[in-house]
Amino acid sequence: MAQQTMNRTATSRHDYQPPAFLITQVALTFELDPKATRVTSVMQVQRQSEATCLKLDGQQLRLISVAVNEQQLSAEAYQLDEHSLTLTDLPLCFELRIVTEISPQTNTALEGLYLADDTYCTQCEAQGFRRISYFLDRPDVLAEYQVTIKADARRYPYLLSNGNKVSEHLDQQGRRVVQWHDPFPKPCYLFALVAGDFDVLMGNFITRSGRDVSLQLFVEKGQGHKGQFALDALKRAMAWDEQRFNLEYDLDIYMVVAVDFFNMGAMENKGLNVFNSKYVLADPATATDRDYFNIESIIGHEYFHNWTGNRVTCRDWFQLSLKEGLTVFRDQEFSADMSSATLCRIDAVKLIRTAQFAEDASPMSHPIRPEQVLEMNNFYTVTVYDKGAEVIRMLQTLLGRERFADGLALYLNRHDGQAVTCDDFVRAMQDASGVDLSQFSLWYSQSGSPELTVRQHYDSAAARLTLTVKQHTPPTADQTDKQALLMPIRIEFLLPDATKQQHVLQLTQASQQFVFDNISAEPVVVWLEHFSAPVKLHANSSDDSLLQIAAMASDGVARWDAMQQFWSGKVAQVIAGHSAETVLPTQLFDMMKQWLHQPGADLALTAELLMLPDFDSLAEQYQQIPVDGIWQALQQFEHLLATTLQTALRHCYDQLAGQAYQYSEYAVASRRLRALCLRYLARVDSDAGLTVRSHYQQADNMTDTIAALSAAQQTDAVLFSELISDFTARWQQDVLATDKAFALVASNPSEQVFSGIDAMLQHPQFSWKNPNRIRALFSAFSLRNPKQFHRVDGKGYQLLQQTVARVDVINPQVAARLVTPLLSWRRYDSTRQQLMQQALRQLAGSATLSNDLYEKVSRSLD
Repeated sequence: MAQQTMNRTATSRHDYQPPAFLITQVALTFELDPKATRVTSVMQVQRQSEATCLKLDGQQLRLISVAVNEQQLSAEAYQLDEHSLTLTDLPLCFELRIVTEISPQTNTALEGLYLADDTYCTQCEAQGFRRISYFLDRPDVLAEYQVTIKADARRYPYLLSNGNKVSEHLDQQGRRVVQWHDPFPKPCYLFALVAGDFDVLMGNFITRSGRDVSLQLFVEKGQGHKGQFALDALKRAMAWDEQRFNLEYDLDIYMVVAVDFFNMGAMENKGLNVFNSKYVLADPATATDRDYFNIESIIGHEYFHNWTGNRVTCRDWFQLSLKEGLTVFRDQEFSADMSSATLCRIDAVKLIRTAQFAEDASPMSHPIRPEQVLEMNNFYTVTVYDKGAEVIRMLQTLLGRERFADGLALYLNRHDGQAVTCDDFVRAMQDASGVDLSQFSLWYSQSGSPELTVRQHYDSAAARLTLTVKQHTPPTADQTDKQALLMPIRIEFLLPDATKQQHVLQLTQASQQFVFDNISAEPVVVWLEHFSAPVKLHANSSDDSLLQIAAMASDGVARWDAMQQFWSGKVAQVIAGHSAETVLPTQLFDMMKQWLHQPGADLALTAELLMLPDFDSLAEQYQQIPVDGIWQALQQFEHLLATTLQTALRHCYDQLAGQAYQYSEYAVASRRLRALCLRYLARVDSDAGLTVRSHYQQADNMTDTIAALSAAQQTDAVLFSELISDFTARWQQDVLATDKAFALVASNPSEQVFSGIDAMLQHPQFSWKNPNRIRALFSAFSLRNPKQFHRVDGKGYQLLQQTVARVDVINPQVAARLVTPLLSWRRYDSTRQQLMQQALRQLAGSATLSNDLYEKVSRSLD
């Protein structure tokens, strides 16, 4: 595969050159038609160097005409190929007019301008604008846009684009004509157009300077009642950004459009955010508590991009974490202030320890600022986004909240209206704080998951505690040589007299000692409190120490982490041949019973403390993943806990009953803990079937409904079949509820999952062209059903391979994301390795493989 990889050209970060031409103003006119939309682009262009050759990007376009300074060019005056339009002998400044024709209805890749469900929509990040018109499709070319949209007035009453609306009228042909102007220069990836018929929710927000901003939320007809939460979340995000970072919105209008056909979660186009409908629409009957949380988080994320991404953007796509890592951090801080801060942090840590650590260990490993790529769409990774956010969080820990805010303010003021780099961001933080961040900058260029080995030595005579910390980053697929990183290590001492001390260590060396005097007795050390750095920790803690941390640590994340470490050790013992009954101490059961009888103020944390780690979290503890061993150990421990704690579980379950639905921190936590009790009880309670059925029948909200279905799925195949059939029939007209049914069917750990998936493919709501339907069914199978996906006969791998091959022809972005579970084949036993390789080689054998998929498959097999 290595030789074949060389046949496709990759791009390197070091290849960057400033654009030879700048486009300062763009006037776009769209005459919308499903098969033949005409796009007229009039650009004001300035030459920046001696070069007189202008090469514009273009893909799947039909060129109608080209004119320079109103002089029509003949075909001999330019060069046209499949990916570009090249003009030569150009003046220093000129007007360039290009007319193209595109076919939105055949654009199943959902990049550029496409038509789905009779709604025109765009997605231009990363390189979708080249599917609309010939252009310098790169993020460092910023222009002021004026947009005119013409379409049938009856079918398309709403014609939307970036910025502020200038005018609207009907022309002589009965078409609606709407003009928009965005006064803020932006790269073409932030361009947006939407045309359709919607329910519209209206609101407003008064900024801190007294400006009245119109808020408009556009959703599918008949779904308007499901948009209010998202609209309210937007207001909360706008207020939060003013209060936390002194950032105020800058246009007269802010629009959000929800569409069902969308590759991403959402897109921050200036003033006109386009959202996947699953992250906008919600009511208690159809949306879970997790859906509500995600909606608020993603609404916040896209709004926060207005400054960290739009007003200051990326020089090139290798700098993607400049906007995404920073904005994920901002949305995490927002979510923590809106809900349970502890639970928000635990969720973030889980993602790093599973998906991100797995990515570091895979052939696709890369730093948060990658060095090379074949397909830009493959940059949108958990490393760039979520590890990028962890790096920003470390900066805040090192600098302190106030100096971090000063650094962000300096960065935005210094670079407003510019396309910049990660180095520019770090430099602003350094200049504002006076702290040397040169070593810290390595986080941007070094890939892999650092591993910390920690030891403690207590000298009772001297009352001195010495902590030794060693860091090591193993070689990754893209890098072999690693350097020591600067990272903050938050710790807490739990002393025998019940007092506590907290410290932040700054680790800068490969091996470093930290000495603490006047420590009256040897403490239990809570390491990496609040997961202060994205690293793997080797602490060799005893069971007693871990359970003490779980009971007494000040930080809820540290308490949860102690239980994760405890269970990881116990699973390893069972895999090694020990009995589950013999490895669990009585102290554990006593503590868990106490939590169930007195769950405390944070019910959500209590649920996390009582929950076993998931398969992926445990898998990351092993170089070669013992699939069957992990699965069997989890089953044994879950049954043992359910049996031993049955009375306490029933007590807690009953105590939390009878609350009418509301989305509040306490109510969400209560449902979360009650659902966990139900899952355990379903394993052993003699009335488990009745309890689960009753929970399902009495549910007045989707959260409780899914809790019952999930409990039945894991314990009672007959009951699950009955309930999922009822659920699917009840919600067959609601696509987002149907997606939940698809996911439940696909994550069924019994062999019936394959016939269930086949049945769902015949469901009237399923479409191979809709990313939501595909992800709900096949991502749920490959990511949430380890028992059946990793079958030793390879049936799971073949199902995913066939799915990926089929989807690649329709939507390469979705196909490239679906294939991810196969890429880490080296981490499994020889039988599974061969089967996963076979599936990948079948994909690699296709002559029409997209660049998106080719890059991942070829790197995996190299």
